[in-house]
This record gives sequence, C-alpha cells and structure tokens, in this order.
Amino acid sequence: MFNILTLNKISAFGLERFSSDKYVYGESIAQPDAVMVRSASMIDMEIPASVLAIARAGAGVNNIPVDACTEKGIVVFNTPGANANAVKELVLCALLLSSRKVPEALEWCKTLKGEGEQVCKLVEKGKSAFTGQEVMGKTLGVIGLGAIGILVANTALAFGMDVVGCDPFLSVNNALSIDPRVKVVGNVDEVLAVSDYVTLHTPLNDSTRDLINAESLTQMKDGARILNFARGELVNSADIMQALACKKVTAYATDFPTDEQISSDGVIAIPHLGASTPESEDNCAVMGANQLVAYLERGEIVNSVNLPYMQLPITFATRVCVIHKDAEGMQAGITAALAGCAINSLTSAAKKGWAYTVADITGTADTDKIAQIDGVVKVRVL
Repeated sequence: MFNILTLNKISAFGLERFSSDKYVYGESIAQPDAVMVRSASMIDMEIPASVLAIARAGAGVNNIPVDACTEKGIVVFNTPGANANAVKELVLCALLLSSRKVPEALEWCKTLKGEGEQVCKLVEKGKSAFTGQEVMGKTLGVIGLGAIGILVANTALAFGMDVVGCDPFLSVNNALSIDPRVKVVGNVDEVLAVSDYVTLHTPLNDSTRDLINAESLTQMKDGARILNFARGELVNSADIMQALACKKVTAYATDFPTDEQISSDGVIAIPHLGASTPESEDNCAVMGANQLVAYLERGEIVNSVNLPYMQLPITFATRVCVIHKDAEGMQAGITAALAGCAINSLTSAAKKGWAYTVADITGTADTDKIAQIDGVVKVRVL
C-alpha cells in the first residue's frame, strides 16, 4: 500500500485516482510515500524520510523547498496547464476592469442606495467620473509564453488587440500553439516599449524578481496598465506605487496584493483567485494524482520541476530506479552494481545537474551496493 499525505483539501476527482486497494490518503498520514499539496507552505516543514514524491496541484512551486527535496531524492511535480484556462479568464477580466474603471464605479454605485427615484438621474450625472477606454486597437504585451501566457495572447486577438510577447525559454510545442498573428520578440524591453497593457506570466526566480521596477517602468508608455497574475514579487511594490502616484501607470491589477496596495488608487486588488474554480481544482488534482501514481507504481516522471522527464514501459518484471548526481561514470557504476542480473533495458536522463537512471532487470538487485555509489541519493526497486 502507498500512503498519500494531503496538506490541503484535494478535489475528489483527483483522490479517486488512488485506488483503494493500493492507496491510503488523508491529512493525518504519519509515514507518507508521497504528498499532495496546493497552497500550504512546506518550506519550514520537516518532510518525513519516507517521502518519495510531492505533487503540487498548481504550476508554481514556491511553497516547496525544491532544492532540499532534490538533495534527498524527492521528485517534485507540478501541474502546468491544468489551471491555465481559469487564470486566463481572470486575466482577461482584469484587462477589462482596468480599462473601464469598473471597480470604482461599482463602489460608487453602492452609495446611491436609498436615493429612490433619484437614482437614475444621479447615475447619469455621475457616470462621467468613470470614463474608460476600449481595448480594441490597443497593444497587449505578454511576458512569458507558457500555457497561460499563450491562452491570454491568443484570446486577446479576438478583442481586436495587437499582441506582442516574449519568452527566452519558449519551447517548440508552445511556439506552435501561438497564433501567428502574435508578434514574438526577443526580450522584455521590446515588449514594454510598445505595450498599452502588460501581463506577466513568468515563474518567480532570481532573474525575474522585481522584473517590473523603477527602471523598467520608465521604458513603458505613459498611462500603461499592468496585470500580474503570476507572482507578486515579479513587481516591485514600492516602484509600482510610485508609478501609480505620478500617473506613469494608470492601473495595476494583481492577484497578490500587499498591504500598501489594498485600497490604493489605481490598484485592482484580487485575493489570489486565479485558479480558484472547481474546474481548475479538479484538473490540477487529477493531473497531480496521475503523476504520483505513474511514479510510485512504474517509476515514470512527468512534469517534474527538479528531475528529468522519463516515460517507461507499463509492463516490467523488476525495475530499479536510481536518482543521482549527473556525473561521469554514474551509469557504468550502476551497471556494475547490477552484475549478476540480466539488464533488459537501461534508460537515463539528466536535468539541472541531477539524473535519473532506470534499469529493467531479471534477477535480484543489490540496492545497498547501488546506494553506496558516490552521488546516488535514492534507490527504489519496483
């Protein structure tokens, strides 16, 4: 039996993927083989030594200590694209909200309660304070052309917008998914210079933190609008507040508001609702659960952020799975440690300095001998 620890409420559609004859899951599992998590922070959590894998039901993994997990041979999965449609819809909603001063107008309209027959006249008299602009004919800049960025870019074309985007890590598959009418440029500066609206869809790391800052804001058109539904730290809070105060930026819509941003003029503060739909939660849970099942039962790795992709045959006699540092001679050492076994297939792949080697064998593997190889951090036999 495999034990699955759930740190958040996980959709029943995902949990159904864990067959009752092979899995036990819940919030009080003492020695889990794997963890399913949504937004709960695992950064300071003492992760049990029994854990083989963690599945994040979502795209970002900032709540998981990925480097520490890798050192322990724990595979960390995410679910890219599973919540993409939900986030796309909220981004497009924010695009329109930022254009037409809808949040301010809604709040003002509430003040008319109790005016009786005067409401219609007051509405007509006061509506001019909330004049906005249309998005048709404007330019939307999309920074980050992953699953969400592509959906936003392609859909914005239907609004009659010109769309320009960039992504230094644009994959071939993603490139093929982009509507040819989207202009893909080489860097962020080119996007900022021409955009009336800028939407951020990049991961948060050392190179993207404070991507929007005082310097980058000077490259933007006066009155531009910025949408941030990726990670709050992509935008320097003090700098965006200054840009709003001096009208360099007309509106900042964010799913990650800070204390200073809430209730500030020009800020559309949304409480992290990007993926908060039943459909998104179901999709993420199903994908995450499927990934755990594939890894725990067959040793496959799909959508891992710290270890390489590896799809393997469904049927096998005995399978030896080894997580190790990507160093010269590792495969030879593993093969030597399997002397006496018939190696039917040997597959290996590497990512970010780490490697995963899988041997399908006939015979009994000496796991202790493999574990003693310098650089090996995890050995499993299936």
